[in-house]
Amino acid sequence: MLLNLLYQRRSIRRYTDRPIEKSKIKALKEAALLSPSSRNLRPWEFVFVEDQVKIDMLSKSKPNGSSFLAHAPLAIVIVGDPTLSDVWVEDCSISAIILQLVAQDLGLGSCWIQIRKRMHNDTTSAEDYIKNLLALHHDKRIEAILSIGYPDETRPCYIKEKLSWEKIYEIS
Repeated sequence: MLLNLLYQRRSIRRYTDRPIEKSKIKALKEAALLSPSSRNLRPWEFVFVEDQVKIDMLSKSKPNGSSFLAHAPLAIVIVGDPTLSDVWVEDCSISAIILQLVAQDLGLGSCWIQIRKRMHNDTTSAEDYIKNLLALHHDKRIEAILSIGYPDETRPCYIKEKLSWEKIYEIS
């Protein structure tokens, strides 16, 4: 059940050396393409990176919060096209969480690495760094990178009683 999957899914930043089976990568690609989008415009694209040299370079896309990517066997760069939709950010974000849930269902761990509105260094945005690295068109935007792999850490599941129930409001 999806609710059980949500209780189990946690951000994973350490991965084993075990390669991801091609069938699981194919399932992730299908999930990405099945992601919903506003008006079905599908303003997203997905760059699946398995080359360890490129993954290592992607892990340097920003000074903080991306270095763990270097040890993941798969990086998925979530790319948006703002010329197709004014809500490309939302559509890309939805696709990213769909990918994370499918990864969890496949026994894989994942972690979101925010790229949009982040800097690589004092003069270059993380987006521009990645566009140059992957030879992406300058009009495209990069929302995030997902690290994917077999977890090499255990994170506790969420507990129903400890959820922030005070954030739920009911109007009858």
